[in-house]
Amino acid sequence: MEVSRLTALADMDYEGKTFYFCSGGCWEAFETEPEKYLKRHRQHGQR
Repeated sequence: MEVSRLTALADMDYEGKTFYFCSGGCWEAFETEPEKYLKRHRQHGQR
């Protein structure tokens, strides 16, 4: 899901990037296990 910084209810900086969230629940889930929600590029191992 994409969330605009203008409509986000929460945000968090992680590894030099800012992530925006639609709700506090999504923010809490990401805070607990951020790697679970970040996909790596198969070929380059980058997000």
